[in-house]
Amino acid sequence: MTTETFDTQNVIDQEEVLRPRMVTVEIAGKRYEVPEGITVIKALWYTGQDVVRGVGCLGGFCGACATYYRVKDDPKVKTCLACQTAVQDGMSFTMMPPFPARKAVYQIQELKDPKQDLFDLYPEAPLCRNCNACTEACPQKINVREGVWKAAFGDFKGVADMFMDCVMCGLCAPVCIADIAPNLVALYASRAQGAHFTEKPQGLAHRIQEIKEGQYDDEWNRVLAMSQKELTELCATLK
Repeated sequence: MTTETFDTQNVIDQEEVLRPRMVTVEIAGKRYEVPEGITVIKALWYTGQDVVRGVGCLGGFCGACATYYRVKDDPKVKTCLACQTAVQDGMSFTMMPPFPARKAVYQIQELKDPKQDLFDLYPEAPLCRNCNACTEACPQKINVREGVWKAAFGDFKGVADMFMDCVMCGLCAPVCIADIAPNLVALYASRAQGAHFTEKPQGLAHRIQEIKEGQYDDEWNRVLAMSQKELTELCATLK
């Protein structure tokens, strides 16, 4: 074998190593070849999809990229966040459009009896059938069904603790046979817990009062008047 032939073969071998392994996926009913290991959202970009919704933080925190998917040879449709989930060969997926769940309108500070008001704002909340579909749909692995029952029985603190990782993706709402939007019920309970049933830190309340009285107005105005260079130098001294 000549040196030229060897070098050519070596280049071909290197190209084979560098070329990603491709897998076949189905996006909204159409088949595509995409690199193995990329996320669902990146597969949409790779195939030239015009993604005008569902792209937010790309880190699993905003809940904008709620997705339905099914893997090869499995009839069960599952849920995920497209920014967190890697594609698989034979995977079929589509992003979920905004679900028209009814969101109650309320002023949290004006509520007189928040635990009873829940049944006026979300009268469907106590109608849970215990099917557990909401829990299975949650990409954050929250026990959604239990959270709904905690809200109905007035354990708002328990709800707030359970739903700390909720990203409001809304995947629990369309699967509920009782037409409950568990994420919105949990959001209400968490807000009510913070506004009405949690003791406010005294130091925080004192500082808020100082701000309202204008004790920091001069300092704030001084910062607002600074140039970018001055702000950079000030931040450097605070480290």
